[in-house]
Amino acid sequence: MSDLLYAEEEEALRAAVRDLLTDHCDAAGVIARTESDTPHDLALWKSLAGAMGLAGLLIPEELDGQGATHREAAVVLEELGRAVAPVPYLTSAVVATEALLECGADDLLSRLASATAIGALAVALNVPAGGAHRTVRLENGGLHGELTGIADAAVADVLLVPADDGGLYAVDAAAVTIVPQVSLDLTRPLATVVLDGAPGRLLGEAGPAVRRALRAGAGLLASEQLGLAEWSLTETVAYLKDRKQFNRPVGGFQAVKHRLAQLWLEVVSLRAAARNAADALATGEDTDVAVTVAQAYAAPVAVRAAEEALQLHGGIGMTWEHPVHLHLKRAKADSIVYGTAGAHREALAELVDLRGR
Repeated sequence: MSDLLYAEEEEALRAAVRDLLTDHCDAAGVIARTESDTPHDLALWKSLAGAMGLAGLLIPEELDGQGATHREAAVVLEELGRAVAPVPYLTSAVVATEALLECGADDLLSRLASATAIGALAVALNVPAGGAHRTVRLENGGLHGELTGIADAAVADVLLVPADDGGLYAVDAAAVTIVPQVSLDLTRPLATVVLDGAPGRLLGEAGPAVRRALRAGAGLLASEQLGLAEWSLTETVAYLKDRKQFNRPVGGFQAVKHRLAQLWLEVVSLRAAARNAADALATGEDTDVAVTVAQAYAAPVAVRAAEEALQLHGGIGMTWEHPVHLHLKRAKADSIVYGTAGAHREALAELVDLRGR
């Protein structure tokens, strides 16, 4: 059995990513971006993807990547979740990358690894791993149709579009129309992609590529949700140590202690599930079960942690200036990304042959 504890190299990676985010991704800056027309922080993305080489963690070294595993990518996503960083890491460095790895598109993988391009899989963010997804029509050599709920499409350079002929096509983002959609989570914008005869390059079969991409996305999303939950718990404990009522720290009241203790137990369990999913993706052992277990558990814990943070911060937690609302919105949005917890429980029942009667 694999060791799910963090290796020394993984902790070093965490420290480097956290230092960068501390310097360049403060909460006030993220909130300000959500109020602007440019919610994505492309300067931060260049630092993460280009200077640190994190966009190519899952890409082999011969294609200009790092040749690392999903365990390292999970560590990065934990830190990005803590900071609610508005960068397309999950969508480009994980989901689009996994789809391209399945298709063997070496030239596009090199572009993603070297941070000269951002990729996005044109599948709605709420489609479950292994679930049915919308396609576009292939007519007269061009792609026609409309795809909604595409995360980070606004900053993508290349879109990976599934068509009705069963193929996955690489489409230049400049050849399509991107229409922004209103999203609860303003740090991960959604958009509608409209294709009107856009030319596309056939990469391979859409079915296997999309399934692989969404499975990896769901498995590593649990690490992002872990980061959200850990931030919520840590910040709440720190606040309750300082906040006083009746001349006593609020954190000293027994009822509050019980709530925090219960939340700590849930976050620790989430860490185990998320680490197991990342390790299973890295080793290929019991991957489907590990991913569905992680996602069945992760979403409720992340949401509850953010809700507890909001409530236990009192009035200040309800203000726009405090970052707790960023974490709550991301946690709520993540709860339907790549399938709800209920959908994953149903999938798990099928996998372990425990179907309901």
